[in-house]
Amino acid sequence: FFLQYMDKLLQGDEEFFQTIARAMDVDVSTANAAAAVASVATTPTVSAPSATSDMELLYHVTAAMSVVKHHRTHGYLAAHLDPLGTEPRGDPALDPGTVGLTSDIMQAIPADILRTYVGGETMLDILPRLRETYCGTIAYEIEHIAPAEERVWLRRVIESGEHRYPLTDDEKRRLLTELARVETLEQFLHKTYLGHKRFGIEGLDLLVPILHRALDIASDRGAEEAVIGLAHRGRLNVLTHVLGIPYETLLAEFEGGRKVEETLAPVGGTGDVKYHHGASGTFTTWSGRSIDVTLMPNPSHLEAVDPVVVGSARARQTDRGQGVIQHDASHVLPILVHGDAAFAGQGVVAETLNLARLGGYTTGGTLHIIANNQVGFTTNVRDARSTDFASDLAKGFDVPIIHVNADDAEAGLAAVRLAMMYREKFDGDVVINLVGYRRHGHNEGDEPRYTQPLMYQRIDEHETAWSLYAARLANQGVLTREEAEAEMNGIYEHLTDTLDALKAEIEEHDDEGQEPDRISGMFVAAREPVTTVDRATLEALNTELLRVPDQFHINRKLKRVLDRRGQAFAENGGIDWAHAEALALASLGVEGIPIRFTGQDVERGTFSQRHLVLFDSESGEAFTPLEHLDDRTASLELHNSPLSEYAALGFEYGYSTAAPETMVIWEAQFGDFVNGAEIIIDQFIIAGLAKWGQLARLTMLLPHGYEGQGPEHSSARIERFLALGAEGNIRVANCSTPAQYFHLLRRQAKHREIRPLVVFTPKSLLRHPQATSLIDELADGQFAEVLDDPTLPSSVDDVTKLVICSGKVFYDVIGSDNRANAGHVAIGRLELLYPFPTEPIRDLLERYPNLKEVLWLQEEPGNMGARKWVVPQIGAVLPKGVTIHVSSRPERSSPAEGYPAAHRLEQERLVAEALA
Repeated sequence: FFLQYMDKLLQGDEEFFQTIARAMDVDVSTANAAAAVASVATTPTVSAPSATSDMELLYHVTAAMSVVKHHRTHGYLAAHLDPLGTEPRGDPALDPGTVGLTSDIMQAIPADILRTYVGGETMLDILPRLRETYCGTIAYEIEHIAPAEERVWLRRVIESGEHRYPLTDDEKRRLLTELARVETLEQFLHKTYLGHKRFGIEGLDLLVPILHRALDIASDRGAEEAVIGLAHRGRLNVLTHVLGIPYETLLAEFEGGRKVEETLAPVGGTGDVKYHHGASGTFTTWSGRSIDVTLMPNPSHLEAVDPVVVGSARARQTDRGQGVIQHDASHVLPILVHGDAAFAGQGVVAETLNLARLGGYTTGGTLHIIANNQVGFTTNVRDARSTDFASDLAKGFDVPIIHVNADDAEAGLAAVRLAMMYREKFDGDVVINLVGYRRHGHNEGDEPRYTQPLMYQRIDEHETAWSLYAARLANQGVLTREEAEAEMNGIYEHLTDTLDALKAEIEEHDDEGQEPDRISGMFVAAREPVTTVDRATLEALNTELLRVPDQFHINRKLKRVLDRRGQAFAENGGIDWAHAEALALASLGVEGIPIRFTGQDVERGTFSQRHLVLFDSESGEAFTPLEHLDDRTASLELHNSPLSEYAALGFEYGYSTAAPETMVIWEAQFGDFVNGAEIIIDQFIIAGLAKWGQLARLTMLLPHGYEGQGPEHSSARIERFLALGAEGNIRVANCSTPAQYFHLLRRQAKHREIRPLVVFTPKSLLRHPQATSLIDELADGQFAEVLDDPTLPSSVDDVTKLVICSGKVFYDVIGSDNRANAGHVAIGRLELLYPFPTEPIRDLLERYPNLKEVLWLQEEPGNMGARKWVVPQIGAVLPKGVTIHVSSRPERSSPAEGYPAAHRLEQERLVAEALA
């Protein structure tokens, strides 16, 4: 290898010299890379060499550059990051001896050639400074980052130590006080409530000072808010010492949630365990500024809160009151605190990281902190991930990674300074891998020594972060050990006094009053919102929606679609589904209601039906007519999402909770794609109100309907949402006409009772000739929860059988050749599935005086669809003597047939049963 290497030198191999040039950060665009290398290597400290010494010099310089590069790239492998003293793995490439560099040779290599920022005159001066920079208790991974500007900037800041300025004595004492408060609270809770779950922070105490510094820096740079997401580890300490939640409030949760003036649980809600609750508070920075801080509530589904936080941050960063969206990321800092096992193991982390640089999802960079206690519940690192470091996932997203030992308090502050400097400079995510340990078991009631006996031998003997830093300051003469311990004792006494006062208050008021009513389902709006829009306004909006710039070239096929929309206001014109949607959104925009509409291919529409964004057929330039309405007074965001459901839906939920005035819509490509977001649905959308008092106006559009496209493209699982509906927590609708959809969207946007809405949208009905509406149906009326039969071929007195169905199957029945001969059958439609419209159904039943039988008709198998929910509800209001039956596909494990022929046979059977 060495002979081949020297041969390249002798032959002047240009490719070889280009490689050397790139390693030395020399401009490789020059025609002669060898000359470029020589121009850097030839400095006043190097005498004119002979041919042989020239080759030796070049070899040594290349070797020196290799050592520098390996410190930058793999120095973290030799860093001392484990507070428990595990020796780092190291990397032989960090040793100059492996590439033939001796002290004498390194003394002869000028520092300028190596282009580092650590200072020094020669390579020999540089080496110990590189080791201190990259292999200490703080370490960095930055060389995976693709943009050269970011890499060079990070090298300069890291190696110059710009982020590591020394603390004053006052700053050191304040840092010690922060650690004292963190540790004392945990010790107090551990002794007072022995065996209670609290998921303590001990071993990662430095997390709280790191959060403090992040808020300090963000506030100094103009931020007014921060949104934090973190799982249960350390949550109680963050609530009190970051958000400023009073100790009384926290201790009341341990006293059984007994009444105090302030509680973590929403009044009247079912509540949640104390280490899941969210809260809002105000943090006062070192400089005396205030910054509002929101800790988002989080279920036990680790990392599920990640996209919710960034969505909430995006909403808070956005001014929606103008016609054009105004997004300023500097106002709000999003912070996510991850567990090490969860960061590596939960796929939503990758989905959330992928959102960071996308136009519709940017937040100016999220600060990620891995609270790394080096073990899962009981699972060791070797079983938790396939990589050495929990943070390795972030490399795939060009995110800089800063590793820090949780026992080095001042290094932790340097880490967060660098993270915040990078965010301000490049608007990107950054990860701090805070490596600590877990002093007790996973939940304080667990015995960790069953599974990690050796680790816990070391933990039992290990001093706390406060103790180590107190000793360090005592050695520096900043304060005495006795002063530090006196402060700890004072904090403990304050906690004791607070608990005594709380118990006295509880005892005094224990028998007062009753539990308040549940908040879920209790609020009823004073009236339904007006959803009609006068014809003249609709006509004007329609004209504006078809208006494009001069010289804008519309695709020829699309032009025919748009021309039909232009003719829809004629005497015999009809409004189809996508057209009604566009008019609904346009009307909301001019009424001052902000809109955010995202999802998979929403700009065009999965079924090529929407076309809210037009693309010039010659230039590819995009144009969105909704953004250019003459009277639009509120913002519009319209974005194709990445192919994600979990993170994408979580983001929109978070956005909607922070922007309740906004019509936030997310659409799945097919309804069953929402399966990938089930955790967001179950834990947040369904139960967020009851658990945390969290309101959301989020609307989900889920294409649903049996068209013979197989089991994966038929069902949005209506049964799941109906099983989850309770206490008025959601709305579930399956509209059958464009006018119904129009009114439903406007109702959702304007309703005072803020609830999530699930809409099962059609596929074949998007272009079905019978599934159109007249413009007068938009200009008059409102959303009808139940629709009567407009196709009845006889009088109501002749009807003995009422078929009630929902959605697209209605058109299958009325399109049958046998419909005209079935005068005894009326076909009603249930448009709102939850909350169940009891009175409208009762009215429908009473319309037919000779009714003998009700048939619930659904396309879905009997164990799916709405049957289990709807049939008992209808049965409860049936007139005397009227029976109810069901017609559906047989119960199945798969939602639909895989063959078109089998599908047709099933549909024909259902239609025949309906009209029999």
